[in-house]
Amino acid sequence: MGENSGEHTAPPAEPQAPATVRARLDIAYAGTAFSGWARQPGLRTVQQAVEEGLAQVLRLAEPPRLTVAGRTDAGVHARGQVAHVDLPAEQWSATPGRSDRTPAVALAHRLSAVLDDDVVIQGVRQVPETFDARFSALWRRYSYRISDRLTTRDPLRRSSVLWHRRALDETAMNAAAHLLTGEHDFAAYCKPREGATTIRILQEFAWERTESGLVLARVRADAFCHSMVRALVGASLAVGEGRRPVGWPAEVLGAGLRDSAVQVAPALGLALEEVGYPQEEAYGLRAQQARAMRTLPPTSPTA
Repeated sequence: MGENSGEHTAPPAEPQAPATVRARLDIAYAGTAFSGWARQPGLRTVQQAVEEGLAQVLRLAEPPRLTVAGRTDAGVHARGQVAHVDLPAEQWSATPGRSDRTPAVALAHRLSAVLDDDVVIQGVRQVPETFDARFSALWRRYSYRISDRLTTRDPLRRSSVLWHRRALDETAMNAAAHLLTGEHDFAAYCKPREGATTIRILQEFAWERTESGLVLARVRADAFCHSMVRALVGASLAVGEGRRPVGWPAEVLGAGLRDSAVQVAPALGLALEEVGYPQEEAYGLRAQQARAMRTLPPTSPTA
C-alpha cells in the first residue's frame, strides 16, 4: 500500500516503570562507630549499612536510596530515626517467602539478620506515596545527657553520656533555654550551608536533673540545622558553669552571627529520640509546607 492509504501504525507502547511500594523504616542505632547518617566515600555510615542491607535481602542490583527524617552527625545516636524508601513491588511481595508474615514484618526481621548489632530496624510499614520521612515531619525531638558528678558516671553508658568535669546549675540552664524557644533565625547556632535557611521553630528546650542524677536536655523543633542542638547545649554549659549569665544565649541568638564563645558540645551525649508526623491524609500538605522558603514575620516598628 502507498503512503496515503489512510492506514496508520500505532506507535510502540512506552515501557512502564516497575510498580513500587513506599516503605517507612523506624531505625535505632548507636552512633559511636558510625561517621554519621549520610553516605561518605570510604567511611562507615548508617545510610550505607541499611541501604546495602536492603539490596542484599531483596537481591537488588543496586542499593535503593533512603530518605531520612534528619541526618545525624558522626557519633550521634538515635532511638527514633525514620526513613522511607521506594522498593520494587515484586520484591516487596516476595519478601515473606513461604512464611505467613506480612512483607513489612518479614523485611524487618530479614534486615535484622544481616545488619550489625549497632543498628536495628525496629519496624517497617507500607505508607502512601505522599509520605516523606523528611518533609512530612512535624517535629524532631532530641535528648542530651550529661554526668557532672562522680556518682553518676556509669562506665556501661560511657558512649552515650557526656562526662563533664564541672558541676552544673541545671536551674540556670533551664531558665536560659526557655528564652530561646519560639520561631527565630538560629544562624548564631548553626553551621552555615549555602542556600539553606536557618529559621526554625524551637518548640521545646528544657533542662532538668533526673532521678538518677544526670543533667538532661529535651530539645524539640520543627527541624534543626547543622550542629544546632550541640551548639545550644554548648551555650547552656557556659551558663550552667557560671561563666555566662542566664540571658547570654539569647543575646547570642539576637546577634545572628556565630560566636566563638559558643562551643559545640561533643556528639556522644546526643540522641534523636522521636520524629512526629501528622495523620496520613495530611502527609502531602505537610511536605508542601516544609518545602516552602521560610521567612520571619516582620517586626513591629518601635517608637
